[in-house]
Amino acid sequence: MNVYDSARMADVLAPAGFEMTLAPEAADLVILNTCHIREKAAEKVYSELGRLRTMKNKAASDGRTMLIGVGGCVAQAEGEEMQRRAPFVDIVFGPQNYQDLAQMVEDAARGGSILKTNFPARPKFDSLPERRYEGNATAFISVQEGCDKFCTFCVVPYTRGAEYSRPVADIIAEASAQVAAGVTEITLLGQNVNAYHGVVSSSAPGQEKWGLGQLIRELAGIQGLARIRYTTSHPSDMDDDLIAAHGEVDVLMPYLHLPVQSGSDRMLAAMNRRYTVDQYITIVERLRTARPGIALSSDFIVGFPGESDADFDATLDLVGRVGFAQAYSFKYSARPGTPAAGQPNQVAEAIKSERLAQLQAELQTQVRAFNAACVGRVMDVLFDRPGRREGQMLGRSPYLQMVHVIPGEDEADALRGRILPVRIIEGHANSLAGTLVDGALRSENDPVALGASP
Repeated sequence: MNVYDSARMADVLAPAGFEMTLAPEAADLVILNTCHIREKAAEKVYSELGRLRTMKNKAASDGRTMLIGVGGCVAQAEGEEMQRRAPFVDIVFGPQNYQDLAQMVEDAARGGSILKTNFPARPKFDSLPERRYEGNATAFISVQEGCDKFCTFCVVPYTRGAEYSRPVADIIAEASAQVAAGVTEITLLGQNVNAYHGVVSSSAPGQEKWGLGQLIRELAGIQGLARIRYTTSHPSDMDDDLIAAHGEVDVLMPYLHLPVQSGSDRMLAAMNRRYTVDQYITIVERLRTARPGIALSSDFIVGFPGESDADFDATLDLVGRVGFAQAYSFKYSARPGTPAAGQPNQVAEAIKSERLAQLQAELQTQVRAFNAACVGRVMDVLFDRPGRREGQMLGRSPYLQMVHVIPGEDEADALRGRILPVRIIEGHANSLAGTLVDGALRSENDPVALGASP
């Protein structure tokens, strides 16, 4: 989401004459787009601001002005505190306000500090300029924002606001323009993306609202769009139509991020997750029936307030029952203002660390096994960037694994932006290695993603 938002901020600033630079010390404006999900991420903001303050002072001594802005969820949650703690910051704005960024920059240039963290009545997407396209093979499109779930550990409802879904017509137009510019894979974004419930068009109120499954089917009809993904989803919103879409829409990739957070019903209730372990398992079984071979990833929190050894063991049991191709696991991080932060039964840091290490070891074993099972298979890979080694190219499998190949001499550039068959020869902890299938580059028509099970 922040990658998408950052690109849209650049779109907003372009008419004002701003363009991107890779040298922040030479910039006229530096914006930190921030995340407030975990304490570590929030604290990194202030560490980075200290570095930028030095740059700003150096610019002033050289006779030029450098403006500093902080956007995103840390700005939304800590706006006034940030102005007090870092008074040299010129602009502080929340994620619902970046459509007004050009005006905020103009006002800040006249002097004074700008704070804008309100939730406008008009959706920000209605005020954003036309997107600029750079011909990348992959792209993000935000289709939904905010969340109404109010998990007790999460700040999203407070920083991103209530759920909002963009109209279908707007999303189709943006996706079509992306594909026309060379995009072949689109990832649909939302804090709770499968809660999508968009009207067909903003110009015709009172229409029936579409779910994410309907939206995906419509997007699949765009000629040239070879891959569709979506993230992040909530188990409670995996409805029948969306599950069916996984089996019926070939370009919907056979990989799904479905956060579970815990394998203990007691912890799930304390987190206000609105499902049980058995319900989660049932959803997984239905997905695997609809799309045999679908790969799953998930999020886990260890050390949530009140988590006992038995609760943690239940999480390990769930991991063993489901089997994940990828996973993200974290120690519980108390976020100010959330219900869980004030609970008295906080888990000791040493216990959190021990449990996290144990969980990550089990998850890594599963990831390695999944990657090892891919060895010997031919998988379609979308190549989109060079690797660190000379001549190496990187791409993504249908299961979102990073795949690296070293093509023949002078062939690397020919891979970029194409989906080509690769024979997997090595499976590593976080990636695969492969070789191009003979004749792949001589094909007149690039193959579409196969999505076969490893």
